[in-house]
Amino acid sequence: METSDNATEAPDEAPVPTGIAAQDWATASAEPQYRAAVVDLLGALAYGELAAFERLAEDAKLAPTLGDKAALAKMASAEFHHFEQITDRLTAVEEAPTRAMEPFAKPLDDFHRQTAPSDWLEGLVKAYVGDSIASDFYREIAARLDSDTRSLVISVLDDTGHGNFAVEKVRAAIEADPRVGGRLALWARRLMGEALSQAQQVVADRDALSTMLVGGVADGFDLAEVGRMFSRITEAHTKRMAALGLAA
Repeated sequence: METSDNATEAPDEAPVPTGIAAQDWATASAEPQYRAAVVDLLGALAYGELAAFERLAEDAKLAPTLGDKAALAKMASAEFHHFEQITDRLTAVEEAPTRAMEPFAKPLDDFHRQTAPSDWLEGLVKAYVGDSIASDFYREIAARLDSDTRSLVISVLDDTGHGNFAVEKVRAAIEADPRVGGRLALWARRLMGEALSQAQQVVADRDALSTMLVGGVADGFDLAEVGRMFSRITEAHTKRMAALGLAA
């Protein structure tokens, strides 16, 4: 990030981690409920990455050009690498990856069935909007995880390049035919509602995860903070819609 030559103020310092966020996995995982919450979190994240890989591979089939097909295939490969990182971590802490993912397979599969795109552009918007909402949600939780788990979660949420790719293609399509914008805006609003509803349902169904969000094994989180968290996710969504050239 560029700064002016006459800037004299030091950048704001990141808050010093406290509680579990200041611990490593070996220390934090001694609390059984915290360990269960992290296994749930990694299971959900792993299945989400696997689903993203499958979806991008399918979207590549709809790509209008060979270059677009290759770009999506590369992104799909990156998602599968993230999936492997998470499952390797689960194995390392002596948890079976398939068992950890199992509770999240049906709700995520249901979400993808309910939001199946009808064309190439809808697929791009879904991956950009849906994946970004999920990433925002996981980043919010990551701030309150032990240092080892936090590092892993942040690393697998790295942008695979799909965001810029989707923005470029969608904006070009709207410029070519402005009518496309209205349809995609409605589609993105539906995705936002479905994604938030799905995230809330997954958390509600898993006691360890819900405890992590509202207090107990996670430090500094309460019901009011959960509300603020979802507000921040909604605000980020609005900014992404603007980047796409769509009305939120």
